Amino acid sequence: MPHTYSNLLFHIVFSTKDRLPLITSSLRPRLYEYMGGTIRGLGGCLIEIGGISDHVHILINIKPTARLSDFMRELKSSSSKWANEVTNGNFEWQTGYGVFTVSMSQIDAVQRYIQNQERHHVGINFEDEFKNLLHLSKTEFDEKYLWR
Repeated sequence: MPHTYSNLLFHIVFSTKDRLPLITSSLRPRLYEYMGGTIRGLGGCLIEIGGISDHVHILINIKPTARLSDFMRELKSSSSKWANEVTNGNFEWQTGYGVFTVSMSQIDAVQRYIQNQERHHVGINFEDEFKNLLHLSKTEFDEKYLWR
């Protein structure tokens, strides 16, 4: 086969450092726009982005040549630098992130889930949501290291 064909879809979740409510309603659309541009600049395709004041969810498609850890380091680094410049503040992302593969049959459901973050978080905090995502994806974790 002379060409590479791929459809690598990822649902990625990460929060602000210490889950501080740094993503204000006025910052949110500009931050999301900046992150979308960064994702495109890294060769990815942003499908959906959403979240609330202390975390963000992104649904992306990336090339098979992209190294996810490098991709995420650049996305988080550049967006936190930009947010600090715009807000004159101390914006910082948490160190890690959660990444979950998404099949095409689930893309609409994941998009709706991301779009409805504000409504979703009326009844659940980020910590419980993230643990639920880990359980649903059958990702092993040790809770004593989860928030450090």
